Amino acid sequence: MIDLYTFATPNGRKVSIALEELGLPYTAKSVDITKGDQFKPEFLAINPNNKIPAIVDSEGPDGRPLTVFESGAILLYLAEKTGKLMPSSLRGKTEVTQWLMFQMGGVGPMFGQFNHFHRFLSTKIPYAVDRYTQESKRLIGVLDGQLAKGDYVAGAYSIADIALYPWVRGVRDYAPDLFHGTRGVPQWLERVGSRPAVQRGMKVP
Repeated sequence: MIDLYTFATPNGRKVSIALEELGLPYTAKSVDITKGDQFKPEFLAINPNNKIPAIVDSEGPDGRPLTVFESGAILLYLAEKTGKLMPSSLRGKTEVTQWLMFQMGGVGPMFGQFNHFHRFLSTKIPYAVDRYTQESKRLIGVLDGQLAKGDYVAGAYSIADIALYPWVRGVRDYAPDLFHGTRGVPQWLERVGSRPAVQRGMKVP
Protein backbone atom coordinates (compact mmCIF):
# COMPACT_ATOMS: atom_id res chain seq x y z
CA MET A 1 0.00 0.00 0.00
CA ILE A 2 1.17 3.50 -0.80
CA ASP A 3 0.34 6.50 1.35
CA LEU A 4 0.17 9.65 -0.79
CA TYR A 5 0.61 12.95 1.02
CA THR A 6 -0.85 15.57 -1.28
CA PHE A 7 -2.94 18.66 -1.87
CA ALA A 8 -4.91 20.09 -4.80
CA THR A 9 -1.96 21.46 -6.78
CA PRO A 10 -0.50 20.46 -10.16
CA ASN A 11 2.43 18.68 -8.49
CA GLY A 12 0.11 16.79 -6.19
CA ARG A 13 -2.14 15.74 -9.04
CA LYS A 14 0.78 14.41 -11.09
CA VAL A 15 1.26 11.61 -8.59
CA SER A 16 -2.41 10.76 -8.09
CA ILE A 17 -2.82 10.51 -11.86
CA ALA A 18 0.16 8.15 -12.08
CA LEU A 19 -1.17 5.99 -9.26
CA GLU A 20 -4.56 5.79 -10.95
CA GLU A 21 -3.00 4.94 -14.31
CA LEU A 22 -0.86 2.21 -12.76
CA GLY A 23 -3.70 0.77 -10.70
CA LEU A 24 -1.60 0.77 -7.53
CA PRO A 25 -3.47 0.69 -4.23
CA TYR A 26 -3.01 3.93 -2.32
CA THR A 27 -4.47 6.11 0.36
CA ALA A 28 -4.55 9.87 -0.17
CA LYS A 29 -3.73 11.95 2.89
CA SER A 30 -4.42 15.66 2.54
CA VAL A 31 -1.67 18.04 3.64
CA ASP A 32 -3.40 21.43 3.72
CA ILE A 33 -0.63 23.80 2.70
CA THR A 34 -2.94 26.79 3.22
CA LYS A 35 -3.01 25.95 6.95
CA GLY A 36 0.67 25.08 7.35
CA ASP A 37 0.27 21.30 7.58
CA GLN A 38 3.48 20.94 5.59
CA PHE A 39 5.45 22.30 8.55
CA LYS A 40 4.13 19.81 11.10
CA PRO A 41 6.79 17.48 12.51
CA GLU A 42 5.02 14.35 11.31
CA PHE A 43 5.12 15.58 7.71
CA LEU A 44 8.68 16.92 7.96
CA ALA A 45 9.72 13.41 8.99
CA ILE A 46 8.52 12.31 5.54
CA ASN A 47 9.69 15.31 3.54
CA PRO A 48 12.23 17.59 5.22
CA ASN A 49 11.73 20.05 2.32
CA ASN A 50 8.16 20.71 3.55
CA LYS A 51 6.57 20.36 0.10
CA ILE A 52 3.86 18.12 -1.28
CA PRO A 53 3.63 15.52 -2.70
CA ALA A 54 5.41 12.72 -0.93
CA ILE A 55 4.75 9.00 -0.73
CA VAL A 56 5.48 6.20 1.68
CA ASP A 57 5.50 2.81 -0.04
CA SER A 58 5.04 0.08 2.56
CA GLU A 59 6.32 -2.42 -0.01
CA GLY A 60 9.59 -0.85 -1.07
CA PRO A 61 12.04 -2.52 -3.45
CA ASP A 62 13.82 -4.38 -0.63
CA GLY A 63 10.65 -5.29 1.22
CA ARG A 64 10.98 -2.36 3.61
CA PRO A 65 8.99 0.89 3.59
CA LEU A 66 10.40 3.57 1.31
CA THR A 67 9.74 7.31 1.48
CA VAL A 68 10.02 9.38 -1.70
CA PHE A 69 9.56 13.13 -2.07
CA GLU A 70 9.77 15.46 -5.10
CA SER A 71 7.06 14.77 -7.66
CA GLY A 72 9.45 13.95 -10.51
CA ALA A 73 11.35 11.46 -8.36
CA ILE A 74 8.06 9.85 -7.33
CA LEU A 75 6.99 9.45 -10.98
CA LEU A 76 10.34 7.87 -11.85
CA TYR A 77 10.09 5.53 -8.87
CA LEU A 78 6.56 4.41 -9.73
CA ALA A 79 7.49 3.82 -13.37
CA GLU A 80 10.53 1.77 -12.32
CA LYS A 81 8.55 -0.14 -9.71
CA THR A 82 5.87 -1.22 -12.17
CA GLY A 83 7.74 -1.25 -15.49
CA LYS A 84 5.01 0.96 -16.95
CA LEU A 85 4.67 4.50 -18.32
CA MET A 86 8.36 4.46 -19.26
CA PRO A 87 10.04 2.79 -22.27
CA SER A 88 12.44 -0.06 -21.62
CA SER A 89 15.16 1.13 -24.01
CA LEU A 90 17.81 3.65 -22.98
CA ARG A 91 16.84 5.87 -25.91
CA GLY A 92 13.18 5.82 -24.93
CA LYS A 93 13.91 6.40 -21.24
CA THR A 94 16.12 9.35 -22.09
CA GLU A 95 13.42 10.89 -24.28
CA VAL A 96 10.84 10.62 -21.52
CA THR A 97 13.24 11.81 -18.82
CA GLN A 98 14.26 14.93 -20.72
CA TRP A 99 10.62 16.00 -21.10
CA LEU A 100 10.00 15.21 -17.44
CA MET A 101 12.92 17.54 -16.63
CA PHE A 102 11.43 20.12 -19.02
CA GLN A 103 8.40 20.17 -16.75
CA MET A 104 10.34 20.09 -13.51
CA GLY A 105 12.88 22.75 -14.43
CA GLY A 106 10.86 24.92 -16.80
CA VAL A 107 7.10 24.57 -16.94
CA GLY A 108 6.49 24.14 -13.21
CA PRO A 109 8.67 27.01 -11.95
CA MET A 110 7.78 29.44 -14.73
CA PHE A 111 4.04 28.74 -14.71
CA GLY A 112 4.13 28.99 -10.93
CA GLN A 113 5.77 32.42 -11.06
CA PHE A 114 3.37 33.54 -13.79
CA ASN A 115 0.48 32.47 -11.60
CA HIS A 116 1.89 34.31 -8.59
CA PHE A 117 2.69 37.63 -10.26
CA HIS A 118 -0.24 37.61 -12.69
CA ARG A 119 -3.06 36.49 -10.41
CA PHE A 120 -2.23 36.68 -6.73
CA LEU A 121 0.16 39.55 -6.05
CA SER A 122 -1.93 42.54 -5.00
CA THR A 123 0.60 45.08 -6.29
CA LYS A 124 1.42 44.35 -9.93
CA ILE A 125 5.07 44.43 -10.93
CA PRO A 126 5.04 44.97 -14.73
CA TYR A 127 8.55 43.62 -15.26
CA ALA A 128 7.76 40.37 -13.45
CA VAL A 129 4.39 39.97 -15.14
CA ASP A 130 5.95 40.47 -18.57
CA ARG A 131 8.94 38.23 -17.86
CA TYR A 132 6.91 35.24 -16.72
CA THR A 133 4.20 35.78 -19.33
CA GLN A 134 6.74 35.68 -22.13
CA GLU A 135 8.59 32.70 -20.71
CA SER A 136 5.33 30.79 -20.23
CA LYS A 137 4.39 31.52 -23.85
CA ARG A 138 7.80 30.32 -24.99
CA LEU A 139 7.49 27.05 -23.09
CA ILE A 140 4.01 26.45 -24.47
CA GLY A 141 5.46 27.03 -27.94
CA VAL A 142 8.20 24.47 -27.31
CA LEU A 143 5.61 21.94 -26.19
CA ASP A 144 3.38 22.72 -29.16
CA GLY A 145 6.28 22.12 -31.53
CA GLN A 146 7.01 18.76 -29.93
CA LEU A 147 3.37 17.70 -30.12
CA ALA A 148 3.35 18.42 -33.85
CA LYS A 149 5.42 15.21 -34.08
CA GLY A 150 2.96 12.87 -32.39
CA ASP A 151 0.05 12.35 -30.05
CA TYR A 152 2.15 12.40 -26.88
CA VAL A 153 5.21 14.24 -25.66
CA ALA A 154 7.78 11.46 -25.91
CA GLY A 155 6.34 8.80 -28.21
CA ALA A 156 3.87 6.68 -26.25
CA TYR A 157 1.89 8.02 -23.32
CA SER A 158 4.26 8.26 -20.35
CA ILE A 159 5.09 9.95 -17.07
CA ALA A 160 6.21 12.96 -19.13
CA ASP A 161 2.61 13.55 -20.23
CA ILE A 162 1.39 12.98 -16.67
CA ALA A 163 3.88 15.52 -15.30
CA LEU A 164 2.94 18.19 -17.81
CA TYR A 165 -0.83 17.79 -17.97
CA PRO A 166 -1.95 19.35 -14.64
CA TRP A 167 0.33 22.35 -15.11
CA VAL A 168 -0.65 23.02 -18.72
CA ARG A 169 -4.35 22.49 -18.13
CA GLY A 170 -4.27 24.76 -15.10
CA VAL A 171 -2.65 27.69 -16.87
CA ARG A 172 -4.91 27.17 -19.91
CA ASP A 173 -7.95 27.48 -17.67
CA TYR A 174 -6.98 30.88 -16.24
CA ALA A 175 -4.80 32.31 -19.03
CA PRO A 176 -6.14 30.98 -22.36
CA ASP A 177 -4.50 33.84 -24.28
CA LEU A 178 -1.12 32.18 -23.73
CA PHE A 179 -2.26 29.42 -26.08
CA HIS A 180 -3.18 31.62 -29.02
CA GLY A 181 -1.98 30.04 -32.25
CA THR A 182 -1.23 26.60 -30.80
CA ARG A 183 -2.64 23.43 -32.31
CA GLY A 184 -0.92 20.44 -30.79
CA VAL A 185 -1.31 21.48 -27.17
CA PRO A 186 -5.13 21.88 -27.18
CA GLN A 187 -5.53 18.51 -28.91
CA TRP A 188 -3.13 16.90 -26.44
CA LEU A 189 -5.01 18.39 -23.49
CA GLU A 190 -8.22 16.88 -24.82
CA ARG A 191 -6.55 13.52 -25.51
CA VAL A 192 -4.93 13.19 -22.09
CA GLY A 193 -7.85 14.72 -20.23
CA SER A 194 -10.25 12.16 -21.69
CA ARG A 195 -8.44 9.28 -19.97
CA PRO A 196 -10.54 7.95 -17.05
CA ALA A 197 -7.47 7.56 -14.80
CA VAL A 198 -6.50 11.17 -15.43
CA GLN A 199 -10.01 12.34 -14.58
CA ARG A 200 -9.92 10.33 -11.34
CA GLY A 201 -6.44 11.52 -10.43
CA MET A 202 -7.32 15.17 -10.97
CA LYS A 203 -9.97 14.88 -8.26
CA VAL A 204 -7.52 13.76 -5.56
CA PRO A 205 -7.62 14.80 -2.78
